[in-house]
Amino acid sequence: MLTLNVEKRSIVGKLDEVRAKNLMPAVFYGPKEASTSISIPLAEFKKIWKKAGESSVIILKEGSNEHEALIHEVDIHPLTGEPRHADFYVIEKGKKVKVHVHLVYTGIAPAVKDKGGILVKVHREVEIEAAPRDLPHELSIDISKLVEFSDVVRAKDIVLPNGVELKINPDEVVTSVAEPREEKEEAPAAIDMSAIEVEAKGKEVKEGDEAAAPAGDKAEKKEAKK
Repeated sequence: MLTLNVEKRSIVGKLDEVRAKNLMPAVFYGPKEASTSISIPLAEFKKIWKKAGESSVIILKEGSNEHEALIHEVDIHPLTGEPRHADFYVIEKGKKVKVHVHLVYTGIAPAVKDKGGILVKVHREVEIEAAPRDLPHELSIDISKLVEFSDVVRAKDIVLPNGVELKINPDEVVTSVAEPREEKEEAPAAIDMSAIEVEAKGKEVKEGDEAAAPAGDKAEKKEAKK
C-alpha cells in the first residue's frame, strides 16, 4: 500500500507560507477522526496521487501514527494545473467503503474492427464496495465479445477481485457498439434560370441614337459621309 508522509500544520490560514516551502497544505478527517490540518511535500503528493487516484487507499504516516485514507478532493490551480490543497477521508477500521473506480477497456471489438462500428462507453466508472485493503485501483472490461451490433457488455460481466461487490444494477449496460451512419449525398439545388440576368454582349445603334454612341464612332460616320 502506498504511504505518504505528513506533518501536522502549525501555520493555519497562511497557506502561501506553507507553499513557499514546497509543501502543500491539506486536511484529513473521518467518522472517528477530528479534522486535522497537515502539510505534505508537494512532489511526493503528486507521485502518490498519480498512482492512487481517488479510489485507492493510502497510508498517511504522521510520526508513529498511521491512518488509512482516500484522497477525497484535490483543489487545482486554474492557471498552472498544479494541486494546491487536498482533503483526505480517513476510513474507519473494520468498515467497508464505497468508491467509484475507473473502467479500463481492453481487447479489440470485432464489431468495431471488422464492421466499422462505433464503441459506445456508457459508463467510464462504476461504484463498488470493499474493505479498504481490497479496493482495486481500476477494473478491466474485455470488449472482444462485441462481435455483432446487438452484443453488449453488462455490469455483471465485469470480473471483480475477491472481496469486491458491485453497487450498480448488474444488468446495466456498460458498453455497446453502434452501427456506422451512412452519409447521404445531398442533391445539388435547382437553378432558377429566371433569376439570372443575361447581359447583352452588345446592342444595335438605331437612327437618332448617335448622341449616345461613343465619340470615336461618331467621327467614323462623319468621315464616311464625305
